Parts: sequence; structure tokens; C-alpha cells
Amino acid sequence: MSKLTPTPGQTVGPFYGYALPYSKDRELLAPGSPGSIRLQGTVYDGAGHPIPDAILEIWQADAEGSIPRHTGSLVRDGYTFTGFGRSAVGNTGVYTFTTVNPGPTEEGAAPFISVAVFARGLMNRLFTRIYLPENDEALAADPLLASLDPERRKTLIARRDPDGGLTWDVRLQGEGETVFLDFEGSSK
Repeated sequence: MSKLTPTPGQTVGPFYGYALPYSKDRELLAPGSPGSIRLQGTVYDGAGHPIPDAILEIWQADAEGSIPRHTGSLVRDGYTFTGFGRSAVGNTGVYTFTTVNPGPTEEGAAPFISVAVFARGLMNRLFTRIYLPENDEALAADPLLASLDPERRKTLIARRDPDGGLTWDVRLQGEGETVFLDFEGSSK
């Protein structure tokens, strides 16, 4: 049996309107639920222009730091926190989620939200994280953040809004480019 050679990646989109969006996709729990916050931001290209046809997916722990293990995370029942959400950006490049502040998954760890970015011109999705701006000690001890120079580290830390929500922008290239993660996998 011969080993098959993988075909090269193809640009991601713009074809998101078919099959990817689903009802309440950006609501990890219902808006107005106890502890709910709004996570919002804008996706920018290398020239600093908003990208009108990107999609962000997030995965995160709940407020206590537990990873949700419910089946059917695409089915929203209005009260179960699923830990997964998907948001298409609007024509202005803005995305929004209704979620909770994630708790640390380990004692002393910095809480974060995992993010995948899909956008036109990308051969593959991009992975990154959003860290909460509080708890400087946990942020300083985080292995990923500690490996970055201070200017690059800032691209992964959200801003706390006056209403308690979070704002975090994605910059795909250029000045202030978001730090993206490279997960090396085995081809075997």
C-alpha cells in the first residue's frame, strides 16, 4: 500500500453563509443569564481595515474552571453553558459572543479562551488565545505569555469594558499582529 501525499491547503472562504452559521451560535449561554458577559471585538487585515467575512470560534472553561463535557454543543437550550461558540463578523468586521468569564483550569493558572480564526486569504485557520486582564501574578506565570516579549504579550490580553464585558481585537498582520499558535501534529 502506498502512502498518499496530502494535497495543499486552499484559501478559507468567503463561503461561510452556507452550513456554518446555526441558531444562537454566538450564545454560549443565554444573554442576561447570571454571570453572562459580552465578548466583542473587530477582526482587522494587515492594512488595518476590518474584514467583513471572517468567522471566530471559541472554546472555554466555565466560570469555575471546568471544561464542559455536554454533548450537542450546537443545540442551544437557553440555560446550559456549552463552552463552544461561533460568530461570523458583520460588514464592519465586528464579532460578539455571550459567554462567562472562564475560571482557571488549574490552581494559580491564568484563565483564557481558545480561539480559531477563519478568514478569506488564509490557507488554514489560525489559533490563538484570549486572556482575562485581571490577576497579574497568574498572567506572569503563564508559560505562553512568559515566552513572549511584552509588546507581543499584549495582543493576547483582552480589555475589560465598563459593563464587565471584554473587548479583544484580532490583527491578522502588520503592526500589533495578534500572536498565533502553531500546533505541530504528526503526519503518521
